[in-house]
Amino acid sequence: MNVDRLESAYQTALAALLAERTPEGNWVGELSTSALSTATTVAALALVQKATETRGSFDTLIAGGIGWLAAHQNDDGGWGDTVRSFSNISTTMLCRAAFHLTGLVTAHEKTLQRCEAWLHARYGSTPEELAEAVRTRYGKDRTFSVPILMTSALAGLVSWREVPPLPFELACFPQSWFRFLRIPVVSYALPALIAIGQAVYHHRPSRNPLMRGIRRLAIEKSLRVLQKIQPTSGGFLEAAPLTSFVTMALASIGRADHPVVGKCVEFLSNSVRPDGSWPIDTNLATWVTTLSINALATAGDLDNLDRKDAVCDWLLRQQYKDRHPYTGADPGGWAWTDLPGGVPDADDTPGALLALYHLNPTCTAEIGDGLAWLRGLQNRDEGIPTFCRGWGHLPFDRSGCDLTAHVLRALATQDDGRTPQTIISMNQLGDLRDGGLRYLARHQRTDGSWLPLWFGCQHAPDDENPCYGTARVLAAYRDLGMIESDPAQRGIAWLLAAQNTDGGWGGAATTPSSIEETALAVEVLLDAGDTAQAAVERGLSWLIERIESGGLSQATPIGFYFAKLWYFEKLYPLIFSVAALGRARRNLASSKTPQ
Repeated sequence: MNVDRLESAYQTALAALLAERTPEGNWVGELSTSALSTATTVAALALVQKATETRGSFDTLIAGGIGWLAAHQNDDGGWGDTVRSFSNISTTMLCRAAFHLTGLVTAHEKTLQRCEAWLHARYGSTPEELAEAVRTRYGKDRTFSVPILMTSALAGLVSWREVPPLPFELACFPQSWFRFLRIPVVSYALPALIAIGQAVYHHRPSRNPLMRGIRRLAIEKSLRVLQKIQPTSGGFLEAAPLTSFVTMALASIGRADHPVVGKCVEFLSNSVRPDGSWPIDTNLATWVTTLSINALATAGDLDNLDRKDAVCDWLLRQQYKDRHPYTGADPGGWAWTDLPGGVPDADDTPGALLALYHLNPTCTAEIGDGLAWLRGLQNRDEGIPTFCRGWGHLPFDRSGCDLTAHVLRALATQDDGRTPQTIISMNQLGDLRDGGLRYLARHQRTDGSWLPLWFGCQHAPDDENPCYGTARVLAAYRDLGMIESDPAQRGIAWLLAAQNTDGGWGGAATTPSSIEETALAVEVLLDAGDTAQAAVERGLSWLIERIESGGLSQATPIGFYFAKLWYFEKLYPLIFSVAALGRARRNLASSKTPQ
Protein backbone atom coordinates (compact mmCIF):
# COMPACT_ATOMS: atom_id res chain seq x y z
CA MET A 1 0.00 0.00 0.00
CA ASN A 2 1.36 3.43 -0.99
CA VAL A 3 1.24 5.30 2.32
CA ASP A 4 1.55 8.74 0.71
CA ARG A 5 -1.43 8.11 -1.60
CA LEU A 6 -3.47 6.76 1.32
CA GLU A 7 -2.70 9.87 3.36
CA SER A 8 -3.49 12.19 0.45
CA ALA A 9 -6.81 10.48 -0.29
CA TYR A 10 -7.75 10.60 3.38
CA GLN A 11 -6.94 14.28 3.66
CA THR A 12 -8.97 14.97 0.52
CA ALA A 13 -12.02 13.20 1.93
CA LEU A 14 -11.53 14.76 5.37
CA ALA A 15 -11.25 18.29 4.00
CA ALA A 16 -14.36 17.79 1.88
CA LEU A 17 -16.32 16.50 4.88
CA LEU A 18 -15.22 19.29 7.21
CA ALA A 19 -16.03 21.89 4.56
CA GLU A 20 -19.67 20.81 4.76
CA ARG A 21 -20.10 21.81 8.43
CA THR A 22 -22.45 24.60 9.39
CA PRO A 23 -21.37 27.48 11.65
CA GLU A 24 -23.08 25.64 14.52
CA GLY A 25 -20.75 22.70 14.00
CA ASN A 26 -23.18 20.10 12.64
CA TRP A 27 -23.77 18.82 9.11
CA VAL A 28 -26.89 19.16 6.93
CA GLY A 29 -25.91 17.39 3.72
CA GLU A 30 -27.87 17.44 0.49
CA LEU A 31 -30.39 14.84 -0.56
CA SER A 32 -30.96 13.96 -4.18
CA THR A 33 -33.51 15.77 -6.25
CA SER A 34 -36.46 13.54 -7.02
CA ALA A 35 -38.62 13.22 -10.12
CA LEU A 36 -41.28 11.63 -7.93
CA SER A 37 -41.24 14.54 -5.45
CA THR A 38 -41.34 17.03 -8.29
CA ALA A 39 -44.23 15.29 -10.02
CA THR A 40 -46.37 14.93 -6.91
CA THR A 41 -45.71 18.50 -5.80
CA VAL A 42 -46.70 20.17 -9.07
CA ALA A 43 -49.77 17.92 -9.24
CA ALA A 44 -50.78 18.95 -5.72
CA LEU A 45 -50.26 22.65 -6.40
CA ALA A 46 -52.27 22.40 -9.62
CA LEU A 47 -55.20 20.76 -7.83
CA VAL A 48 -55.18 23.35 -5.04
CA GLN A 49 -55.01 26.16 -7.57
CA LYS A 50 -57.96 24.73 -9.48
CA ALA A 51 -60.03 24.02 -6.36
CA THR A 52 -59.52 27.47 -4.87
CA GLU A 53 -59.74 29.34 -8.18
CA THR A 54 -56.47 31.10 -7.39
CA ARG A 55 -55.42 31.15 -11.02
CA GLY A 56 -51.77 31.91 -11.52
CA SER A 57 -50.75 31.55 -7.88
CA PHE A 58 -48.49 28.57 -8.53
CA ASP A 59 -47.92 28.88 -12.27
CA THR A 60 -44.21 29.60 -11.92
CA LEU A 61 -43.63 26.66 -9.58
CA ILE A 62 -45.71 24.33 -11.75
CA ALA A 63 -44.01 25.37 -14.99
CA GLY A 64 -40.59 25.02 -13.41
CA GLY A 65 -41.34 21.55 -12.09
CA ILE A 66 -42.85 20.28 -15.32
CA GLY A 67 -39.93 21.74 -17.28
CA TRP A 68 -37.50 19.94 -14.99
CA LEU A 69 -39.35 16.64 -15.46
CA ALA A 70 -39.30 16.98 -19.23
CA ALA A 71 -35.57 17.75 -19.18
CA HIS A 72 -34.75 14.79 -16.94
CA GLN A 73 -36.74 12.00 -18.57
CA ASN A 74 -34.59 8.90 -18.95
CA ASP A 75 -33.49 7.89 -22.42
CA ASP A 76 -35.87 4.92 -22.37
CA GLY A 77 -38.89 7.21 -21.83
CA GLY A 78 -39.50 6.54 -18.15
CA TRP A 79 -38.41 8.23 -14.95
CA GLY A 80 -36.48 6.97 -11.96
CA ASP A 81 -36.57 8.24 -8.39
CA THR A 82 -33.29 10.15 -8.80
CA VAL A 83 -31.39 11.42 -11.82
CA ARG A 84 -29.14 8.36 -11.44
CA SER A 85 -31.92 5.80 -11.03
CA PHE A 86 -33.41 3.31 -13.45
CA SER A 87 -36.92 3.99 -14.72
CA ASN A 88 -39.69 2.42 -12.64
CA ILE A 89 -43.44 2.20 -12.96
CA SER A 90 -44.18 4.14 -9.77
CA THR A 91 -42.32 7.33 -10.63
CA THR A 92 -43.24 7.10 -14.30
CA MET A 93 -46.96 6.80 -13.54
CA LEU A 94 -46.78 9.80 -11.22
CA CYS A 95 -44.83 11.92 -13.71
CA ARG A 96 -47.35 11.02 -16.41
CA ALA A 97 -50.22 12.05 -14.13
CA ALA A 98 -48.50 15.34 -13.29
CA PHE A 99 -48.47 16.43 -16.94
CA HIS A 100 -52.20 15.73 -17.17
CA LEU A 101 -53.16 17.36 -13.86
CA THR A 102 -51.23 20.52 -14.69
CA GLY A 103 -52.84 20.77 -18.12
CA LEU A 104 -49.49 20.83 -19.89
CA VAL A 105 -49.97 17.74 -22.05
CA THR A 106 -49.94 19.50 -25.41
CA ALA A 107 -46.79 21.43 -24.62
CA HIS A 108 -44.97 18.18 -23.85
CA GLU A 109 -46.59 15.81 -26.30
CA LYS A 110 -43.39 14.07 -27.35
CA THR A 111 -42.33 13.56 -23.74
CA LEU A 112 -45.63 11.84 -22.98
CA GLN A 113 -45.48 9.74 -26.14
CA ARG A 114 -42.15 8.32 -25.02
CA CYS A 115 -43.56 7.76 -21.55
CA GLU A 116 -46.59 5.89 -22.90
CA ALA A 117 -44.36 3.73 -25.09
CA TRP A 118 -42.21 2.78 -22.08
CA LEU A 119 -45.23 1.87 -19.95
CA HIS A 120 -47.02 -0.06 -22.68
CA ALA A 121 -43.95 -2.08 -23.64
CA ARG A 122 -43.46 -3.29 -20.10
CA TYR A 123 -46.81 -3.32 -18.33
CA GLY A 124 -49.62 -3.23 -20.88
CA SER A 125 -51.62 -0.68 -22.81
CA THR A 126 -54.87 -0.51 -20.85
CA PRO A 127 -55.51 1.44 -17.62
CA GLU A 128 -56.49 -1.82 -15.93
CA GLU A 129 -53.18 -3.48 -16.82
CA LEU A 130 -51.17 -0.52 -15.56
CA ALA A 131 -53.15 -0.37 -12.32
CA GLU A 132 -52.62 -4.08 -11.73
CA ALA A 133 -48.89 -3.67 -12.35
CA VAL A 134 -48.72 -1.01 -9.62
CA ARG A 135 -50.65 -3.16 -7.15
CA THR A 136 -48.49 -6.18 -7.96
CA ARG A 137 -45.30 -4.27 -7.27
CA TYR A 138 -46.30 -3.53 -3.67
CA GLY A 139 -48.43 -6.56 -2.78
CA LYS A 140 -50.34 -6.24 0.48
CA ASP A 141 -48.63 -2.98 1.40
CA ARG A 142 -50.90 -0.15 0.22
CA THR A 143 -48.61 2.61 1.47
CA PHE A 144 -47.52 3.59 -2.01
CA SER A 145 -49.77 1.74 -4.45
CA VAL A 146 -52.92 3.58 -3.35
CA PRO A 147 -51.37 7.09 -3.59
CA ILE A 148 -50.07 6.33 -7.09
CA LEU A 149 -53.42 5.02 -8.25
CA MET A 150 -55.28 7.91 -6.58
CA THR A 151 -53.09 10.41 -8.43
CA SER A 152 -53.68 8.58 -11.69
CA ALA A 153 -57.43 8.52 -11.04
CA LEU A 154 -57.46 12.26 -10.32
CA ALA A 155 -55.74 12.72 -13.69
CA GLY A 156 -58.38 10.56 -15.42
CA LEU A 157 -55.83 7.91 -16.36
CA VAL A 158 -57.36 5.04 -14.38
CA SER A 159 -60.82 4.42 -12.98
CA TRP A 160 -61.51 4.95 -9.29
CA ARG A 161 -62.52 1.28 -9.28
CA GLU A 162 -58.81 0.49 -9.53
CA VAL A 163 -57.98 2.39 -6.33
CA PRO A 164 -58.24 0.19 -3.22
CA PRO A 165 -59.96 1.82 -0.22
CA LEU A 166 -58.07 2.74 2.92
CA PRO A 167 -59.77 2.37 6.31
CA PHE A 168 -59.25 5.96 7.47
CA GLU A 169 -61.71 5.40 10.29
CA LEU A 170 -59.03 3.35 12.10
CA ALA A 171 -57.12 6.57 12.73
CA CYS A 172 -59.83 7.46 15.25
CA PHE A 173 -58.72 4.67 17.57
CA PRO A 174 -56.05 5.25 20.24
CA GLN A 175 -52.47 5.04 18.94
CA SER A 176 -51.74 2.15 21.27
CA TRP A 177 -54.26 0.06 19.31
CA PHE A 178 -52.72 0.59 15.89
CA ARG A 179 -50.39 -2.41 15.95
CA PHE A 180 -53.35 -4.70 16.60
CA LEU A 181 -55.62 -3.27 13.86
CA ARG A 182 -53.67 -4.64 10.85
CA ILE A 183 -53.64 -1.24 9.18
CA PRO A 184 -52.70 -1.74 5.49
CA VAL A 185 -50.10 1.04 5.43
CA VAL A 186 -46.83 1.33 7.33
CA SER A 187 -46.66 3.25 10.59
CA TYR A 188 -45.18 6.41 9.09
CA ALA A 189 -48.00 6.71 6.52
CA LEU A 190 -50.84 7.60 8.89
CA PRO A 191 -51.44 10.97 7.10
CA ALA A 192 -51.90 9.11 3.81
CA LEU A 193 -54.28 6.65 5.45
CA ILE A 194 -56.50 9.51 6.61
CA ALA A 195 -56.42 11.85 3.62
CA ILE A 196 -56.31 9.33 0.79
CA GLY A 197 -58.78 7.08 2.56
CA GLN A 198 -61.23 9.97 2.60
CA ALA A 199 -60.56 10.73 -1.06
CA VAL A 200 -61.29 7.16 -2.14
CA TYR A 201 -64.42 7.14 0.02
CA HIS A 202 -65.56 10.42 -1.57
CA HIS A 203 -64.96 9.38 -5.18
CA ARG A 204 -65.99 5.73 -4.75
CA PRO A 205 -68.12 5.14 -1.63
CA SER A 206 -68.45 1.65 -0.25
CA ARG A 207 -71.46 -0.34 -1.39
CA ASN A 208 -71.94 -1.53 2.16
CA PRO A 209 -74.35 0.93 3.87
CA LEU A 210 -72.95 0.15 7.31
CA MET A 211 -69.39 0.90 6.19
CA ARG A 212 -70.55 4.08 4.47
CA GLY A 213 -72.15 5.20 7.71
CA ILE A 214 -69.09 4.41 9.81
CA ARG A 215 -66.78 6.27 7.45
CA ARG A 216 -69.10 9.25 7.21
CA LEU A 217 -69.04 9.55 10.98
CA ALA A 218 -65.23 9.23 11.05
CA ILE A 219 -64.50 12.03 8.58
CA GLU A 220 -64.26 14.98 10.96
CA LYS A 221 -62.61 13.11 13.80
CA SER A 222 -59.92 11.64 11.55
CA LEU A 223 -59.28 15.10 10.08
CA ARG A 224 -58.71 16.38 13.59
CA VAL A 225 -56.17 13.59 14.07
CA LEU A 226 -54.49 14.63 10.83
CA GLN A 227 -54.34 18.24 11.96
CA LYS A 228 -52.93 17.23 15.33
CA ILE A 229 -50.06 15.18 13.88
CA GLN A 230 -49.08 17.73 11.24
CA PRO A 231 -45.71 19.26 12.18
CA THR A 232 -45.29 23.01 12.44
CA SER A 233 -43.34 23.06 9.18
CA GLY A 234 -46.39 21.65 7.40
CA GLY A 235 -44.40 18.80 5.86
CA PHE A 236 -45.31 15.29 6.96
CA LEU A 237 -41.97 13.53 7.57
CA GLU A 238 -40.44 16.62 5.93
CA ALA A 239 -41.17 14.74 2.69
CA ALA A 240 -42.67 16.30 -0.41
CA PRO A 241 -44.32 13.06 -1.67
CA LEU A 242 -46.30 12.30 1.49
CA THR A 243 -47.21 15.97 1.95
CA SER A 244 -48.29 16.21 -1.70
CA PHE A 245 -50.47 13.11 -1.51
CA VAL A 246 -52.28 14.53 1.52
CA THR A 247 -52.74 17.83 -0.32
CA MET A 248 -54.06 16.21 -3.49
CA ALA A 249 -56.48 14.01 -1.61
CA LEU A 250 -58.02 16.80 0.45
CA ALA A 251 -58.14 19.26 -2.45
CA SER A 252 -60.01 16.70 -4.55
CA ILE A 253 -62.85 16.38 -2.02
CA GLY A 254 -63.55 20.06 -1.49
CA ARG A 255 -61.15 20.52 1.42
CA ALA A 256 -58.59 22.75 -0.29
CA ASP A 257 -59.31 25.45 2.27
CA HIS A 258 -58.63 23.14 5.23
CA PRO A 259 -55.82 24.35 7.54
CA VAL A 260 -53.84 21.16 6.88
CA VAL A 261 -53.77 21.94 3.16
CA GLY A 262 -52.67 25.50 3.79
CA LYS A 263 -49.68 24.36 5.82
CA CYS A 264 -48.87 21.65 3.26
CA VAL A 265 -48.85 24.17 0.44
CA GLU A 266 -46.61 26.49 2.42
CA PHE A 267 -44.16 23.65 3.02
CA LEU A 268 -44.17 22.60 -0.63
CA SER A 269 -43.73 26.15 -1.90
CA ASN A 270 -40.78 26.70 0.43
CA SER A 271 -39.09 23.41 -0.51
CA VAL A 272 -38.49 24.06 -4.20
CA ARG A 273 -34.88 24.08 -5.39
CA PRO A 274 -33.42 26.76 -7.68
CA ASP A 275 -33.67 24.49 -10.74
CA GLY A 276 -37.43 24.02 -10.25
CA SER A 277 -37.26 20.54 -8.71
CA TRP A 278 -38.03 19.14 -5.26
CA PRO A 279 -35.87 16.84 -3.09
CA ILE A 280 -37.02 13.56 -1.66
CA ASP A 281 -36.89 15.01 1.87
CA THR A 282 -35.71 18.29 3.36
CA ASN A 283 -32.55 16.95 4.98
CA LEU A 284 -30.95 14.17 7.05
CA ALA A 285 -29.14 16.62 9.33
CA THR A 286 -29.10 14.53 12.49
CA TRP A 287 -28.24 11.32 10.64
CA VAL A 288 -25.33 12.76 8.64
CA THR A 289 -24.05 14.62 11.71
CA THR A 290 -23.85 11.46 13.81
CA LEU A 291 -22.37 9.52 10.91
CA SER A 292 -19.73 12.22 10.47
CA ILE A 293 -18.84 12.36 14.17
CA ASN A 294 -18.56 8.57 14.34
CA ALA A 295 -16.48 8.45 11.15
CA LEU A 296 -14.05 11.03 12.59
CA ALA A 297 -13.84 9.01 15.79
CA THR A 298 -13.09 5.88 13.77
CA ALA A 299 -10.36 7.79 11.94
CA GLY A 300 -8.86 9.05 15.21
CA ASP A 301 -9.37 12.68 14.20
CA LEU A 302 -12.20 13.67 16.51
CA ASP A 303 -9.83 15.23 19.07
CA ASN A 304 -8.71 17.71 16.43
CA LEU A 305 -12.27 18.78 15.61
CA ASP A 306 -13.13 22.31 16.68
CA ARG A 307 -16.52 23.31 18.13
CA LYS A 308 -17.04 19.88 19.67
CA ASP A 309 -19.01 21.33 22.54
CA ALA A 310 -21.27 23.19 20.12
CA VAL A 311 -22.08 20.11 18.05
CA CYS A 312 -22.62 18.09 21.23
CA ASP A 313 -25.10 20.70 22.46
CA TRP A 314 -26.79 20.69 19.07
CA LEU A 315 -27.12 16.92 19.16
CA LEU A 316 -28.53 16.92 22.68
CA ARG A 317 -31.20 19.41 21.56
CA GLN A 318 -32.39 16.94 18.93
CA GLN A 319 -33.38 14.29 21.47
CA TYR A 320 -37.15 14.04 21.89
CA LYS A 321 -38.23 15.00 25.39
CA ASP A 322 -41.97 14.46 24.94
CA ARG A 323 -44.23 11.74 23.59
CA HIS A 324 -44.30 12.07 19.81
CA PRO A 325 -47.74 13.07 18.49
CA TYR A 326 -47.26 11.20 15.20
CA THR A 327 -46.24 7.68 16.23
CA GLY A 328 -46.87 7.93 19.96
CA ALA A 329 -43.19 7.16 20.57
CA ASP A 330 -41.96 7.63 24.12
CA PRO A 331 -39.35 10.33 24.87
CA GLY A 332 -35.68 9.51 24.48
CA GLY A 333 -35.13 8.87 20.77
CA TRP A 334 -33.66 10.85 17.88
CA ALA A 335 -35.00 11.38 14.33
CA TRP A 336 -33.06 11.77 11.09
CA THR A 337 -33.52 15.55 10.94
CA ASP A 338 -33.52 18.57 13.21
CA LEU A 339 -36.74 19.79 11.59
CA PRO A 340 -40.21 19.36 13.12
CA GLY A 341 -41.34 16.72 10.61
CA GLY A 342 -38.91 14.11 11.92
CA VAL A 343 -39.93 10.98 13.80
CA PRO A 344 -37.67 9.20 16.34
CA ASP A 345 -36.30 5.93 15.00
CA ALA A 346 -33.96 3.05 15.75
CA ASP A 347 -31.19 3.95 13.30
CA ASP A 348 -30.71 7.58 14.27
CA THR A 349 -31.00 6.91 18.00
CA PRO A 350 -28.04 4.50 18.25
CA GLY A 351 -26.11 6.77 15.88
CA ALA A 352 -26.68 9.66 18.27
CA LEU A 353 -25.71 7.53 21.28
CA LEU A 354 -22.45 6.54 19.60
CA ALA A 355 -21.73 10.18 18.76
CA LEU A 356 -22.42 11.29 22.34
CA TYR A 357 -20.15 8.53 23.60
CA HIS A 358 -17.36 9.98 21.47
CA LEU A 359 -18.15 13.63 22.21
CA ASN A 360 -19.07 13.55 25.89
CA PRO A 361 -19.73 10.16 27.53
CA THR A 362 -20.74 11.86 30.78
CA CYS A 363 -24.17 12.76 29.33
CA THR A 364 -25.53 9.85 31.33
CA ALA A 365 -29.14 11.04 31.58
CA GLU A 366 -29.52 11.51 27.84
CA ILE A 367 -27.65 8.30 27.04
CA GLY A 368 -29.77 6.39 29.53
CA ASP A 369 -32.99 7.76 28.06
CA GLY A 370 -31.85 6.74 24.58
CA LEU A 371 -30.92 3.24 25.64
CA ALA A 372 -34.21 2.81 27.50
CA TRP A 373 -36.05 4.01 24.39
CA LEU A 374 -34.33 1.37 22.28
CA ARG A 375 -35.03 -1.30 24.90
CA GLY A 376 -38.73 -0.50 24.69
CA LEU A 377 -38.69 -0.82 20.90
CA GLN A 378 -37.40 -4.40 20.71
CA ASN A 379 -39.87 -6.70 18.97
CA ARG A 380 -40.95 -10.15 20.10
CA ASP A 381 -38.64 -11.62 17.45
CA GLU A 382 -35.80 -9.89 19.40
CA GLY A 383 -34.92 -7.64 16.49
CA ILE A 384 -35.30 -3.87 16.29
CA PRO A 385 -37.87 -2.14 14.04
CA THR A 386 -37.65 1.42 12.76
CA PHE A 387 -40.39 3.41 14.45
CA CYS A 388 -42.88 1.31 16.39
CA ARG A 389 -42.81 -1.99 18.26
CA GLY A 390 -45.20 -4.65 17.02
CA TRP A 391 -45.97 -3.34 13.51
CA GLY A 392 -44.42 -6.35 11.84
CA HIS A 393 -46.78 -7.32 9.03
CA LEU A 394 -45.59 -4.83 6.37
CA PRO A 395 -42.05 -4.60 4.96
CA PHE A 396 -40.78 -1.33 6.40
CA ASP A 397 -42.25 -1.90 9.86
CA ARG A 398 -40.53 -5.21 10.52
CA SER A 399 -37.32 -5.71 12.45
CA GLY A 400 -34.17 -5.06 10.44
CA CYS A 401 -30.66 -6.51 10.60
CA ASP A 402 -29.04 -3.12 9.98
CA LEU A 403 -31.12 -1.49 12.72
CA THR A 404 -30.46 -4.30 15.19
CA ALA A 405 -26.72 -4.18 14.46
CA HIS A 406 -26.63 -0.42 14.95
CA VAL A 407 -28.27 -0.80 18.35
CA LEU A 408 -25.72 -3.47 19.30
CA ARG A 409 -22.91 -1.07 18.41
CA ALA A 410 -24.39 1.51 20.76
CA LEU A 411 -24.64 -1.14 23.48
CA ALA A 412 -20.98 -2.05 23.01
CA THR A 413 -19.97 1.34 24.39
CA GLN A 414 -21.53 0.38 27.74
CA ASP A 415 -19.10 -2.46 28.30
CA ASP A 416 -15.74 -0.70 28.16
CA GLY A 417 -15.85 1.06 31.52
CA ARG A 418 -15.75 4.62 30.13
CA THR A 419 -19.45 5.44 30.44
CA PRO A 420 -20.87 5.73 33.97
CA GLN A 421 -23.91 3.65 34.85
CA THR A 422 -27.08 4.93 33.21
CA ILE A 423 -30.72 4.75 34.28
CA ILE A 424 -31.22 1.45 32.43
CA SER A 425 -29.70 -1.52 34.21
CA MET A 426 -26.84 -3.57 32.81
CA ASN A 427 -29.08 -6.64 33.01
CA GLN A 428 -31.61 -4.95 30.72
CA LEU A 429 -28.84 -3.96 28.35
CA GLY A 430 -27.57 -7.52 28.42
CA ASP A 431 -31.00 -8.87 27.53
CA LEU A 432 -31.26 -6.40 24.64
CA ARG A 433 -27.80 -7.37 23.39
CA ASP A 434 -28.29 -11.12 23.70
CA GLY A 435 -31.67 -10.96 22.01
CA GLY A 436 -30.25 -8.85 19.19
CA LEU A 437 -27.44 -11.32 18.62
CA ARG A 438 -29.92 -14.20 18.47
CA TYR A 439 -32.00 -12.24 15.96
CA LEU A 440 -28.95 -11.64 13.74
CA ALA A 441 -27.93 -15.30 13.90
CA ARG A 442 -31.41 -16.39 12.85
CA HIS A 443 -31.55 -13.91 9.98
CA GLN A 444 -28.14 -14.58 8.49
CA ARG A 445 -28.69 -15.98 5.03
CA THR A 446 -27.33 -19.36 4.05
CA ASP A 447 -24.58 -17.71 2.01
CA GLY A 448 -23.37 -15.83 5.11
CA SER A 449 -24.75 -12.38 4.25
CA TRP A 450 -27.34 -10.17 5.94
CA LEU A 451 -29.88 -7.89 4.27
CA PRO A 452 -30.56 -4.34 5.44
CA LEU A 453 -34.01 -2.78 5.67
CA TRP A 454 -33.34 0.79 4.53
CA PHE A 455 -30.64 0.43 1.87
CA GLY A 456 -30.60 -1.25 -1.52
CA CYS A 457 -28.79 -1.65 -4.83
CA GLN A 458 -30.63 -0.99 -8.07
CA HIS A 459 -28.28 -3.32 -9.95
CA ALA A 460 -28.99 -6.33 -7.71
CA PRO A 461 -31.89 -8.81 -7.87
CA ASP A 462 -34.90 -7.53 -5.91
CA ASP A 463 -32.98 -4.30 -5.20
CA GLU A 464 -31.18 -6.01 -2.31
CA ASN A 465 -27.93 -4.72 -0.81
CA PRO A 466 -26.25 -7.53 1.15
CA CYS A 467 -22.96 -5.62 1.05
CA TYR A 468 -24.39 -2.79 3.17
CA GLY A 469 -26.24 -5.18 5.45
CA THR A 470 -23.30 -7.52 5.98
CA ALA A 471 -20.82 -4.69 6.58
CA ARG A 472 -23.09 -3.07 9.15
CA VAL A 473 -23.72 -6.34 11.01
CA LEU A 474 -20.01 -7.21 11.01
CA ALA A 475 -19.29 -3.81 12.55
CA ALA A 476 -21.50 -4.82 15.47
CA TYR A 477 -19.68 -8.14 15.92
CA ARG A 478 -16.37 -6.26 15.75
CA ASP A 479 -17.37 -3.66 18.33
CA LEU A 480 -18.65 -6.39 20.66
CA GLY A 481 -15.33 -8.26 20.37
CA MET A 482 -17.02 -11.14 18.54
CA ILE A 483 -15.36 -10.94 15.14
CA GLU A 484 -14.06 -14.50 15.59
CA SER A 485 -17.55 -15.92 16.11
CA ASP A 486 -18.99 -18.29 13.53
CA PRO A 487 -21.67 -15.88 12.18
CA ALA A 488 -19.08 -13.12 11.80
CA GLN A 489 -16.60 -15.41 10.03
CA ARG A 490 -19.30 -16.55 7.60
CA GLY A 491 -20.19 -12.91 6.95
CA ILE A 492 -16.55 -12.06 6.30
CA ALA A 493 -16.26 -14.98 3.88
CA TRP A 494 -19.30 -13.70 1.97
CA LEU A 495 -17.94 -10.16 1.83
CA LEU A 496 -14.58 -11.37 0.54
CA ALA A 497 -16.27 -13.47 -2.14
CA ALA A 498 -18.40 -10.50 -3.21
CA GLN A 499 -15.42 -8.29 -4.05
CA ASN A 500 -15.36 -7.30 -7.71
CA THR A 501 -12.41 -8.00 -9.99
CA ASP A 502 -11.61 -4.26 -10.04
CA GLY A 503 -11.05 -4.38 -6.28
CA GLY A 504 -14.20 -2.54 -5.26
CA TRP A 505 -17.57 -3.61 -3.98
CA GLY A 506 -21.10 -2.98 -5.17
CA GLY A 507 -24.31 -3.71 -3.34
CA ALA A 508 -24.02 -7.40 -4.24
CA ALA A 509 -21.60 -9.67 -6.05
CA THR A 510 -20.88 -8.58 -9.66
CA THR A 511 -22.74 -5.26 -9.32
CA PRO A 512 -20.82 -2.06 -10.22
CA SER A 513 -18.40 -0.89 -7.55
CA SER A 514 -19.20 2.31 -5.67
CA ILE A 515 -17.32 4.47 -3.20
CA GLU A 516 -20.01 3.99 -0.58
CA GLU A 517 -20.13 0.20 -0.66
CA THR A 518 -16.37 -0.22 -1.11
CA ALA A 519 -15.64 2.03 1.86
CA LEU A 520 -18.14 0.17 4.04
CA ALA A 521 -16.61 -3.20 3.14
CA VAL A 522 -13.03 -2.06 3.58
CA GLU A 523 -13.71 -0.37 6.93
CA VAL A 524 -15.05 -3.54 8.52
CA LEU A 525 -12.58 -5.91 6.84
CA LEU A 526 -9.62 -3.95 8.19
CA ASP A 527 -10.11 -5.80 11.49
CA ALA A 528 -10.98 -9.16 9.97
CA GLY A 529 -7.51 -10.67 10.19
CA ASP A 530 -4.87 -11.87 7.75
CA THR A 531 -7.33 -13.65 5.46
CA ALA A 532 -8.78 -10.28 4.48
CA GLN A 533 -5.50 -8.40 4.04
CA ALA A 534 -5.15 -8.85 0.28
CA ALA A 535 -8.80 -7.91 -0.31
CA VAL A 536 -8.42 -4.83 1.88
CA GLU A 537 -5.37 -3.64 -0.03
CA ARG A 538 -7.16 -4.06 -3.36
CA GLY A 539 -10.21 -2.29 -1.97
CA LEU A 540 -8.11 0.59 -0.66
CA SER A 541 -6.37 0.91 -4.02
CA TRP A 542 -9.73 1.12 -5.80
CA LEU A 543 -11.03 3.66 -3.29
CA ILE A 544 -7.91 5.83 -3.52
CA GLU A 545 -8.02 5.83 -7.31
CA ARG A 546 -11.68 6.86 -7.30
CA ILE A 547 -10.99 9.71 -4.89
CA GLU A 548 -7.99 10.85 -6.94
CA SER A 549 -10.22 10.99 -10.03
CA GLY A 550 -12.86 13.14 -8.32
CA GLY A 551 -15.30 10.36 -7.45
CA LEU A 552 -16.31 11.83 -4.10
CA SER A 553 -18.74 14.10 -5.93
CA GLN A 554 -20.64 11.17 -7.47
CA ALA A 555 -22.96 9.80 -4.81
CA THR A 556 -24.67 6.47 -5.55
CA PRO A 557 -28.41 5.81 -5.09
CA ILE A 558 -28.20 3.28 -2.27
CA GLY A 559 -30.80 4.63 0.14
CA PHE A 560 -34.44 3.62 0.46
CA TYR A 561 -36.97 6.03 1.80
CA PHE A 562 -40.77 6.17 1.66
CA ALA A 563 -41.89 2.73 0.40
CA LYS A 564 -38.64 1.85 -1.40
CA LEU A 565 -38.20 5.30 -2.85
CA TRP A 566 -34.54 5.66 -3.86
CA TYR A 567 -32.29 8.51 -2.82
CA PHE A 568 -28.62 9.41 -2.68
CA GLU A 569 -26.94 11.73 -0.19
CA LYS A 570 -24.05 14.04 -1.06
CA LEU A 571 -22.19 13.29 2.17
CA TYR A 572 -22.28 9.48 2.08
CA PRO A 573 -19.15 9.07 -0.09
CA LEU A 574 -17.27 11.56 2.10
CA ILE A 575 -18.34 10.05 5.43
CA PHE A 576 -17.76 6.42 4.50
CA SER A 577 -14.38 7.22 2.89
CA VAL A 578 -13.18 9.11 5.98
CA ALA A 579 -14.11 6.12 8.15
CA ALA A 580 -12.43 3.54 5.90
CA LEU A 581 -9.27 5.46 5.02
CA GLY A 582 -8.97 6.83 8.55
CA ARG A 583 -9.16 3.38 10.12
CA ALA A 584 -6.62 2.12 7.58
CA ARG A 585 -4.09 4.81 8.46
CA ARG A 586 -4.68 4.26 12.20
CA ASN A 587 -4.09 0.53 11.80
CA LEU A 588 -0.97 1.23 9.78
CA ALA A 589 0.37 3.63 12.42
CA SER A 590 -0.42 1.14 15.18
CA SER A 591 1.47 -1.64 13.40
CA LYS A 592 4.59 0.55 13.27
CA THR A 593 4.43 1.57 16.92
CA PRO A 594 6.96 -0.31 19.09
CA GLN A 595 5.20 -2.55 21.58
